[in-house]
Amino acid sequence: MKQPPLHRLGAADAARLLARREIRAVDLVRSCLDRIDEREPEIHAFVHLDADAALEHARRLDTGALHGLLHGLPLGVKDLFDTYDMPSSYGSPIYAGHRAMADAAVVAICREAGAVVLGKTVTTEFATFKPGPTRNPFDLARTPGGSSSGSAAAVADCMLPLALGTQTAASIVRPAAYCGVVGFKPSFGRVPRSGMKLLSESLDTVGCFGRSVEDAALMGAALTGDKDLLVQGMPELRGLRIGLFQGTAWDRVSPETVQLWEELVARMNAEGIVARDVPIPSWFSGLSDLQADVMAVEASMSLSDELRRHPELLSANLMTMLEKGQQTDGRTHSQNMVVASAAKAKAFELFRDHDVLLAPSAAGEAGWAHEGTGDPMYGRSWSLIGLPCLHLPLGRGKHGMPLGFQLIGKAFGDANLLSVGASIQRQFGSL
Repeated sequence: MKQPPLHRLGAADAARLLARREIRAVDLVRSCLDRIDEREPEIHAFVHLDADAALEHARRLDTGALHGLLHGLPLGVKDLFDTYDMPSSYGSPIYAGHRAMADAAVVAICREAGAVVLGKTVTTEFATFKPGPTRNPFDLARTPGGSSSGSAAAVADCMLPLALGTQTAASIVRPAAYCGVVGFKPSFGRVPRSGMKLLSESLDTVGCFGRSVEDAALMGAALTGDKDLLVQGMPELRGLRIGLFQGTAWDRVSPETVQLWEELVARMNAEGIVARDVPIPSWFSGLSDLQADVMAVEASMSLSDELRRHPELLSANLMTMLEKGQQTDGRTHSQNMVVASAAKAKAFELFRDHDVLLAPSAAGEAGWAHEGTGDPMYGRSWSLIGLPCLHLPLGRGKHGMPLGFQLIGKAFGDANLLSVGASIQRQFGSL
């Protein structure tokens, strides 16, 4: 029986084969590069590639000792992170050709763990609204989501087994949902942000994309240094308590999303999972708007130099947000942060009777590329209160585009979230 090409291997499977020396890193990297050569003219997932450096790194790994959790795994780096050996433009013409002196912390951590950086993946403008050139691998006329557009699309199209992403509102879960991959946003504060172009001090979170929960958990363990995040055993589903949290924008979800939700809940109940509706607490209702306000203020501070010296190179939508942020006085922002802090404390109430929550990741299938990167509504509140989120691809919509939902865990309950997510993915896969 003919073996599938190496670029179709998930990260965890490839890592096991590499560790046993049953495949070579150079062959895996070369297979991914061949896939990129084939598909990149249509997908446009990358802003920079360095095939020669990647192949040379892979050759060195093949001749030396095993080198960490990510030994030999090809990696895409969202172009929001600095890299000492590649340009870092942050999705903006202001930084065209910009070269940083050092790697961002997470890039250095991944290299130290043995990852082979193939290139920089497309981000929207400073991880905000203006789309880049990336297209959805399932339909080139549709958006891959944002802001981690290139990372999600590259993993979905088997150009890479793993890629770095970031989330301020919904920039990991939404691209994962639209591209049909697993997206993992750790608890806020678990992964260092040094060397990342910051947008929002209290919201920006580093995460990753893979094609399975086990893949994302492998990357999460490398990023945090916490091997408890590795999927080493899957919990028994019977008796698992899942809170069904439809949220404040359930009225916007598509009929196909509702149908998939109902099918999943029915199957979970049949497996002995205790799946119960969670009423929306009064303190939760305004969090999405609050996140937008906090993001605007902090973005106007983070991008104050760009706004002052290069306003003509900023998009209209970004300018609107930055001007809104500038018009919010410091006292109001401080009061908003007090409300956000109180919500973080109250979030533990959501898990008093539930192990994890199930919630929408997006309204439905990916929209048309010319209409933008989609609505971040379904991630804003979770990003504001810093909870870990895990998108699971579970089905397809009426146009054949991916659909799925996100699991949310309690703060710093990342290991449990990944373990539960792996069990659900294994049991229910694609409905």
